[in-house]
Amino acid sequence: LPIRLSSPAALHFPPSERNSLSPVNPPAMDDISSRYEIPRTAEFLRGRAYTRVALQFPDELLKDAPAVARALRAELGGGAKLFVMADTAYNSCCVDEVGASNIDAQCVVHYGHSCMSPTSNLPAFFVFGKAPLDISLCCRSLLDCSRESSKPVLVLCGLEYAHALDDLKRATMELCKSDCQNSEIHYAEVLCSEMSPSSSSTAEEQCSQSNGSTHNDGLPADNDDLATLVNNCCNVEGSTRKYNLGGLTWRVSTDEKMDDYLLYWIGQDNSAFANIALTFNKCDIVRYDTAANQFSRDVSHLMKILRRRYYLVEKAKDANIVGILVGTLGVAGYLDIIEQMKNLIKTAGKKSYTLVMGRPNSAKLANFPECEVFVYVSCAQTALLDSKEFLAPVITPFEAVLAFSRGREWTGEYLLDFKELISSEKPEVASKSEEARFSFIKGGYVEDDCPQENEEHSEASLALAELTEKALSTQNQNSDAVLYQGGAKSAIEYLKARSYRGMTGEYEGPAPDSVLIGRTGRAAGYSDEKTKSPQ
Repeated sequence: LPIRLSSPAALHFPPSERNSLSPVNPPAMDDISSRYEIPRTAEFLRGRAYTRVALQFPDELLKDAPAVARALRAELGGGAKLFVMADTAYNSCCVDEVGASNIDAQCVVHYGHSCMSPTSNLPAFFVFGKAPLDISLCCRSLLDCSRESSKPVLVLCGLEYAHALDDLKRATMELCKSDCQNSEIHYAEVLCSEMSPSSSSTAEEQCSQSNGSTHNDGLPADNDDLATLVNNCCNVEGSTRKYNLGGLTWRVSTDEKMDDYLLYWIGQDNSAFANIALTFNKCDIVRYDTAANQFSRDVSHLMKILRRRYYLVEKAKDANIVGILVGTLGVAGYLDIIEQMKNLIKTAGKKSYTLVMGRPNSAKLANFPECEVFVYVSCAQTALLDSKEFLAPVITPFEAVLAFSRGREWTGEYLLDFKELISSEKPEVASKSEEARFSFIKGGYVEDDCPQENEEHSEASLALAELTEKALSTQNQNSDAVLYQGGAKSAIEYLKARSYRGMTGEYEGPAPDSVLIGRTGRAAGYSDEKTKSPQ
């Protein structure tokens, strides 16, 4: 269950819990203040007069929660109540607005790695942390990549390394001057560390930098416009194209493409890197491993992921029953994409069911064996759910658009952020004259159901079609199998086919033979048997 504590003064842990949540050697107060940016956080809270604040910690940082709460309370003085939240219902990288609303919090301070997904109802303040980075080794590695490649270099990094970008810039410039090297290196910046709900604020208010300045060049002022800075990956502004992805922002000339750049990622091989690598899968990508202090160009793992995702798309095309997994209740726009997925699935002639179950796992999804595929609506950095151990594949909303939109081919682009898919356009309805579709999974041509044709049929015509189908087709001997999914078009049909049928009056088989009278008596000698005389 989530841990919610009313105030740091009331932090009372039993001895066992005190040992597990607190480090063996408690960090010094100065270290806590610097690592968790206590003064800057307190300034943000005081400036907006928040009196009820939720502090959200991931599991790996929960041990420092009491010390951070005490330091923040000491910096704020009195008048503010702090609540520590842990064990989020969904993903720790997203702001847990559901948990914060349970204690009527006015703001959420999010610590650790974040996907920077826009919030729906509550303002948020992000403390990314300061992971160590060897500036000298990273600088030399960056220049080596620049020498080997003829393309300009774009430096991207995990948000926990953003604090070292200024030092890296200075070190790179000095080393280029000493080596007389003219390298074209561009750096991405952190988009924002403060965020207001997208439904009640403009993009200028959402994207405030840590130093108090706001990058609001050419931002639209209309809140209802979906092409805002936070909600779009790419916006054209004059002669430049502005990209925003995973909390990072950078500009590229309209005469250039992202394929013309070498992407240099600083950080671990995590979900943030996967988001960058899949979105710009046509670019040359180099990852600098901060733990090993070396870079690698291995893209075989990325190609395996793309092949796996393409296989799941092809498998989803043959599904009749689709489950929509709700993986977030706080990311702005999640209700819109769920409704859009429902319309898309219905237009494709399939049945959909919306499921809310928190963090999905194989045991939870096994309770819905009738669903042949699941669409996972989540933030961009948790959308790729590994479903190898699941009974049914799990795909992203972008993959669902590819699978359920008739005639749409995959051009190689890939989108993990579902906000890029939100549109007011209705999905195209399959026409009756379209040819059969070739299924790579079944190895033959299949005809998808046409929803318009199904709606126009009357009950009488449907009944006649069902009788004709029974007359011309052989009976399926495995229709009562436990995991039968053959021709089920809905959960009711599926459950009816797999349920045990006892002695019911609804018998559709051939007429039974006439009743025969059996033998009477005992097995030692039935009454109809002749008595044998002794010899």
